[in-house]
Amino acid sequence: MPVESVFPRLEALLPHVQKPIQYVGGELNSTVKPWEECDVRWALMYPDAYEVGLPNQGVMILYEILNERPGVLAERTYSVWPDLEALMREHGVPQFTVDSHRPVGAFDVLGVSFSTELGYTNLLTALDLAGIPLRAEDRTGEHPLVIAGGHAAFNPEPVADFLDCAVLGDGEQAVLAITETIRAWKDEGRPGGRDELLLRLARTGGVYVPGFYDVEYHPDGRIARVVPGRSGVPWRVAKHTVMDLDEWPYPKQPLVPLAETVHERMSVEIFRGCTRGCRFCQAGMITRPVRERSITGIGDMVEKGLAATGFEEVGLLSLSSADHSEIGDVAKGLADRYENDRIGLSLPSTRVDAFNIDLANELTRNGRRSGLTFAPEGATERIRKVINKMVSEEDLIRTVATAYGNGWRQVKLYFMCGLPTETDEDVLQIADMAAKVIAKGRQVTGGNDIRCTVSIGGFVPKPHTPFQWAPQLSAEETDRRLEKLRDRIREDRQYGRNIGFRYHDGKPGIVEGLLSRGDRRVGEVIRAVWEAGGRFDGWREFFSYDLWMESAARVLPRYGVDVDWYTTRERGYEEVLPWDHLDSGLDKDWLWEDWQDALDEQELDDCRWTPCFDCGVCPAMGTEIQVGPTGRKLLPLTVVPQ
Repeated sequence: MPVESVFPRLEALLPHVQKPIQYVGGELNSTVKPWEECDVRWALMYPDAYEVGLPNQGVMILYEILNERPGVLAERTYSVWPDLEALMREHGVPQFTVDSHRPVGAFDVLGVSFSTELGYTNLLTALDLAGIPLRAEDRTGEHPLVIAGGHAAFNPEPVADFLDCAVLGDGEQAVLAITETIRAWKDEGRPGGRDELLLRLARTGGVYVPGFYDVEYHPDGRIARVVPGRSGVPWRVAKHTVMDLDEWPYPKQPLVPLAETVHERMSVEIFRGCTRGCRFCQAGMITRPVRERSITGIGDMVEKGLAATGFEEVGLLSLSSADHSEIGDVAKGLADRYENDRIGLSLPSTRVDAFNIDLANELTRNGRRSGLTFAPEGATERIRKVINKMVSEEDLIRTVATAYGNGWRQVKLYFMCGLPTETDEDVLQIADMAAKVIAKGRQVTGGNDIRCTVSIGGFVPKPHTPFQWAPQLSAEETDRRLEKLRDRIREDRQYGRNIGFRYHDGKPGIVEGLLSRGDRRVGEVIRAVWEAGGRFDGWREFFSYDLWMESAARVLPRYGVDVDWYTTRERGYEEVLPWDHLDSGLDKDWLWEDWQDALDEQELDDCRWTPCFDCGVCPAMGTEIQVGPTGRKLLPLTVVPQ
């Protein structure tokens, strides 16, 4: 039966909320398929506001892949701001999709992409507005399957009670496999109901169903073991990895937002994975191995994407875009192609040791010359050895000298506070490094209009990294170190005025740490925060540290643990970690050895260019690192007559 749109009821509410355009839908390249002609229907959610969620590549890719398939429908839904939430509750309007404003509760699947753990309370809001029971065990065959993906799904335990399933890794092939399982189950008349469908998914080995696993605890609060509770359910669940990116050139027709979003550009992912081995970086660890998109594959995606969108900037995305083996040819080829169209190119923050002026000039040839961002992460050579960020101070100074000498006037440096073994002096050296950067800029340019902005984030240990055992710095200690650094910068009369200082206090990092390394007991804290009004925890204006701490103080003592137990406590080798039954491909012993190397201040090379270090990914997945050069060239789109 067709499902009616809720837009007639929603439209009357929109004049009373901020930015109503974000709820209207109808974006260029959006898709609305007939409900009754499809037998498997997905609602895809990014649990944040439209302006953050719409540009998300993961959701955009899955949206297009699913809608290309006959008989499959995918629509998008985002978190609604509290002003609209209140009106929806008052007038009985359910959580809706922006494409056709169908109620989310009518779909077969609600797929939620978690880039960060701070979206958990927004998931609960969406479930509640959709009329979907919060706890998976309370749902029936009338409710959608709630499936989580994204980086935070590599430890879904804090939200395990609210999820039917979680999928680790790349989603392109996974969503199609799940779709076929649902379709077959429905064609057979839904035998065994919801439980049978979940069992079929779990037995594939690539879909985690938390309800089919039992967690046992030691008296001191540590996990004793995680045990499958159903026959045929695997002890460990594997991640999904797309090996040939050229076979998946998505999105082919990127969405063009109606309202202003955080990224106003057309983006192409030029490779996945990273083997630089930064020990704090979860993304680099869980996305191994490296898989490059070919130069011609990139060119085709850019050509089609620009034609489909009309954007004037192309973002070349990856975890370390300048590390693509043909990045110079990619940048030059694209700049040549679009020189007359004034299409700008951009990279995310650039590694100091991957930057060169030829690349920078190609990237800015057709666009505006903005500031450059580099991420040394640590200001002393010792701390950079601990985190395996193999960049010397000399490298940084040489690089910024080149940039300043070629016309740049603004450089941004990103650091972290609270890294393992860090001391006050490691943090205070950030001020000295910034001063040296400005001094070098003045020397090279002969001018005083040189700026250096220092941006500092708090370190949060993440699962599936060598630092998953590390203690986290307390919020109070983080704030104390950052205040000392701020004072050091202000005291510098020669350079201080030219140093911008941006930082986050330590409180959000503690909540993120609780959620990042939490287990199922933390789910009660999340629900308590949500019931007390917690929403949009990634937004400073909504985040409430006190609310999180008060909720944790009410919930956790009955289990004999507290927030510090999850955050500032160091783990040992023998401890069962909440995510140990979820296989990222990395060998746990290798991660432990790398943690010991960090404590010994030992560096590890990038295995793209050295012998294998036995992290476990390639043998476990039966694959190998895939990098160029391919020998192909990026040709002009049209032949220019001679």
